[in-house]
Formats: sequence, structure tokens, C-alpha cells
Amino acid sequence: MTSRLPKIFAVSGLSLAMGLALVTEADARRGGSFGSRGARTHQAAPPTQTSPTQTAPVQRSMTERQPGAPTTAPAARPNAANPAAAPKPGLFGNPLVRGLMLGGLIGLLLGHGFGAGMAGILGGLLQIAAIALVAMLAFRFFASRRKPAQAAAANNAAFRSPFEMQQPAQPAAAPQPYAPPVDLGQDFAVTGADRETFERLLREIQEAFGREDYAAIRERTTPEIMGYLAEELGQNATAGRRNEVRDVKMLEGDVAEAWREGPVDYATAALRYSSIDVMVDRQTGAVVEGDADRPTETTELWTFVRHPNEGWKLSAIQDA
Repeated sequence: MTSRLPKIFAVSGLSLAMGLALVTEADARRGGSFGSRGARTHQAAPPTQTSPTQTAPVQRSMTERQPGAPTTAPAARPNAANPAAAPKPGLFGNPLVRGLMLGGLIGLLLGHGFGAGMAGILGGLLQIAAIALVAMLAFRFFASRRKPAQAAAANNAAFRSPFEMQQPAQPAAAPQPYAPPVDLGQDFAVTGADRETFERLLREIQEAFGREDYAAIRERTTPEIMGYLAEELGQNATAGRRNEVRDVKMLEGDVAEAWREGPVDYATAALRYSSIDVMVDRQTGAVVEGDADRPTETTELWTFVRHPNEGWKLSAIQDA
């Protein structure tokens, strides 16, 4: 046991050293998913060649989720009556026929049915047979009335689980108001000039963020994105750090989807790029996170919005 301790400590020390090395070389980029994609904010963008995996919807947004109309119909009740499967009464089950027979038999017993001249042995036998028939019909009549109630009780018990039978009755759920389907806009194709604009905005916004140039960021982003980025810059300043981003190079990119909501255009593009992204001390300029000599690659989904008579602006960022 004692001879194993040096090996255990050696392995632990090596693991700790590797972990510290990874932290030192870690990308200092901010993470998260924020902004607005219009009516598709809470819908996942389709995968692309640049970002082949499904990216989660925007997590932090000022755009509220809009409930759509229900897509499933209420399930049929298991004990609902089925007219086609209900047994049809026979001749003796018809209430009218039963009434006529009972009336005729009673008239026979009183001497007014089937002729008043019936007497003697034949009349007595017929009266006994009539009494027996009346008794049999009455027995079947009352027995048939009890069977449906017993069958219904058995069916109800068969459709209940033991847990349901032990639980008290729950109040019925309140009906939900109907919500119309959400209009997700009409798709359209972006142009080559649009793609060049997306690449240019990627580079300009990243470098403006690294310079802490609020005016340049505000000019190229929506007010919501500007608020999120300004919040992050303020947190870095409070911690005595500055996030330097430079040498941004586009490596690969494609448009996941582009759509139009009224007069407003949206486009979500998957962008893979490299950059020098480090966190430095505001006083000394020393690198505290990242590697100032080695660029790192990042893949993100950027959504751009364009209003009438305006250019494209950054509207949302999602980690891919």
C-alpha cells in the first residue's frame, strides 16, 4: 500500500498540471445565446454545413414566447356509448309487443281473451301455461334491467387503475383560451451582397467589442444586442479586465434561413471564424485568459435584421 502512494500523487499532480494548462490556453470569448430572431426567436434554426448539429433556440431575449393553437384533438372517452355496438332487442324485447302480450294474457285470465267459451280441462291447462309464461316474461324483464347497470359498473372498474381508484376526484381543468398559429414569415433568398455584409459585420463588431467602442457597436447592432454587449463590457471593467479581440478571419459560413415578417427581413447565418481573443488586465496589460499568440476557432449563429431603408444589423448571437 505504501509503495503505491508516490504513483498516486504523481498521477494526480500530472492531471492538475494538465488542467491548469487547459485553463491558461482557454478561449476568453464570452458565451451564451441572446437577442431576437423575430417570430422564430424560440424556434431552433435548421442545421447547415458549417453548423451540422441542431442549435438550441435563443435563451435570453426580450421577445416573448407566443403560444400557438393546440395541435392535438381531445381523446375519446373509453366508456362512451357506441350505438353500432349496442345489442338490438328481439321480438320479445320490443316494449310494444311485450305490452300487447301481457294485455292479452291478463284478458285470458279474466275470461275475456281468446273467446269466452274456453272452459274445462283445456281451459285450465291454457290458464296454467299462461301464468307460467307471464312469470317467465316478468323474470326476463327485470333481469334484463339489472344487466346493463352491472355491465357498466364492471366496465368502469376495468378502465380504472388501482391508483386512480384510491385517489380523490380531481376538479376539471379550466378551458384554455384559443391562440391562433404564430406567423413565422415568408422565406426568401439572400444575395451575394448580403453575404458579404454579414462577413463584414462579423469582423467589425468583434473588433469594436475588443476596443470597447460603444459607438461602433451601437451603429451595427439592435438596441437589444447593444444592451447585452454593453452589460458584458461593464462587467469586465468592474473586474479590472478588458476583452481584446483582433485578427478576425472568416473561415466558413452559410445561411441557415432567411425570412420576411411584413416589411422586416431576417437572416440567420452559421459563421465559423478564427480570432485572437484574450482577457487582459486593465492596469498592466498582462494576459490573464487566452493565448495572445494563437488564434482560436469559434462557430456561432448570427441573426441579422433589416428594416425598410436601413442596412443589416446584428440581432442575435447563439453558440453553435
